[in-house]
Amino acid sequence: MLNKLFSRKNPNHMKLKLISLTASLLSISLGFAQPGKGRLTGQITEGADVVIRLEEKEIKIRSKGNASIRHHYIYTILNSSGEKYAAFTKHYDKLVKVSDISGNLYDADGAKLRSVKKGEVKDYSNTAESNLADDDRVKFHNFNHTVYPYTVEYESEEEFEGIFHLPRWLPMPGERVAIEKSVIKVNAPSDYTLRYKSFNYNDAPATLEAKGTKTYTWQVENMAAIKRELFSPRWNEITPAVFLAPSQFTMQKFDGSMNSWQEFGSFMYKLNAGRDQLPPAAKQKVHQLTDGIQDPVKKIEILYRYLQQNTRYISIQLGIGGWQTLDANFVASNGYGDCKALTNYMYAMLKEAGIKSFQSLIYAGPGEGNIIADFPSNQFNHVILCVPLKGDSIWLECTDQKVQPGYMGSFTGGRYALLIDESKSSLVRTPDYRAEENLQVRKIVATLAPNGTLAAQVITNYQATQQDNLVKMLEMSSKDQLVGYMRNKFSLSSYDIENFSHENAGHNLPAINEKVQLSIKDFASVSGKRLFINPNVLSVSGFKLKESGTRKVDYNLTSSYQDIDTVTINIPEGYAPESIPKNMALQLTNAKYSCTYTVSKNKIIYTRNYVQQAGKIPASDAKQVVDFFDKLFAADHARIVFVKEAP
Repeated sequence: MLNKLFSRKNPNHMKLKLISLTASLLSISLGFAQPGKGRLTGQITEGADVVIRLEEKEIKIRSKGNASIRHHYIYTILNSSGEKYAAFTKHYDKLVKVSDISGNLYDADGAKLRSVKKGEVKDYSNTAESNLADDDRVKFHNFNHTVYPYTVEYESEEEFEGIFHLPRWLPMPGERVAIEKSVIKVNAPSDYTLRYKSFNYNDAPATLEAKGTKTYTWQVENMAAIKRELFSPRWNEITPAVFLAPSQFTMQKFDGSMNSWQEFGSFMYKLNAGRDQLPPAAKQKVHQLTDGIQDPVKKIEILYRYLQQNTRYISIQLGIGGWQTLDANFVASNGYGDCKALTNYMYAMLKEAGIKSFQSLIYAGPGEGNIIADFPSNQFNHVILCVPLKGDSIWLECTDQKVQPGYMGSFTGGRYALLIDESKSSLVRTPDYRAEENLQVRKIVATLAPNGTLAAQVITNYQATQQDNLVKMLEMSSKDQLVGYMRNKFSLSSYDIENFSHENAGHNLPAINEKVQLSIKDFASVSGKRLFINPNVLSVSGFKLKESGTRKVDYNLTSSYQDIDTVTINIPEGYAPESIPKNMALQLTNAKYSCTYTVSKNKIIYTRNYVQQAGKIPASDAKQVVDFFDKLFAADHARIVFVKEAP
């Protein structure tokens, strides 16, 4: 796969007619670089930061316990924004070995500049500061070339012990990436059932069966780069993708199946069976805390607070593929663990207290969670605990030392989780919160100076998912970091913070009260005898949508929330209102907006209310969506005009 170099012959030694000489030189210049590495022409570069000239993945499944992947790719990096695709990165652990790494760097015309030398590929532990122990490592290389455009070519081999993880094929890995050719092949024994699910790939895979092996092939060619539109669905819903998963598999000595969620859950149960045994001292503590208490909810709260106060989260990617938990005795003795270990410890304590619970796999992170519900497979990155009670369940995030029991938030709320049971594992939904629960309620009382400076007292209540980021900032930041955060928090061209404070205001749901004293220079525009004032101090919309005719994909509003603003601004003496915007009320399928103005001689009272419900709006409704957000944008930027009265 590596490029061949051609040397130019000296034309003084070539006794050819002029036409032959010209033809020879032309053929040599065209042959100097192999196809896929030379200079790009045509429309393929439009809107692209990188072009995938060729990408090939070949997966060989030899048995349910052994597989390999050969990966070869050639990327042309067009500018600095494409740099993230220039480096070679491969993750591995005790179940995955990476070998036979080779690579080349080419200039804009496809001439090879250099190759990867022995010892240049770095090998790092893939740990963060919160990791104590980790089998997860990464092989890394970068040519660090910055003369654009240039091309990188890499090839590597991975050997898998077990096929618990099969890669997804996302030929277009992100925005502004164009493709000349990308192909994935899977070779498996003819009697092995390969499971796959395609997105935006209309054809069935090409298949070939010979000598006891069946080959599946997916391929795309000549795809232009795309820019993700605002409110787009998940990436695999708008670009070609193929998810792969085994049917039967082996992970070291454990056999499993992913043919159903029930079978996959049974494997996870078996993998961690017997690791919930508490030491005698921990059992004694459980009974000391809960004996005599009849209410199971109270028992759960007491043991959960005990967990939070006596353990801490540290990532420990050890065990079988990072999926087998450290036992409860380890956490009881050491006071720390990862999400698996802490959840297992809480599970063990509840079990000792006579309360049944279920460890549950989930895909954690902002957004809705990327679980394909009709495709049983390993799509998870986190473990939480579900405690079923009569009429409802209490969900516990066991890695958080502060959160109240039952709250999931934007990290794990409103998505599928796999309840792990010996024989009845199933997908369920974690709690979601309504727009009127995910509140931001802000009250501003301000005084405007004649020079346009605004002195404002801002009191904001953030509740449920609207407080998630702020509470983490408060927990993790130093005083100086928090001051820096507050100085950059608001979308104002220039402001000073005189003082600020935060306090816990949660009851049934977590909430934070924030008080800030602001001084905003040039808040109002002063022109002659007029003042131009936008009373929407802190909640101005910052975007407009593209024209409706260009929309290609549905709108995906991923979160439900409500923002309520009430603003009172005192105006300098001697001014009277000259122009006042009209009150506005807008309605969309998944959102509504309103604003009102009450203006007297020396006071403005402004209200703004925006409510959004999570859900999809079809692209065919683009005209209404664009109209809604354009009018919202205009209303958010509307100004009241005051004129100075004659003496």
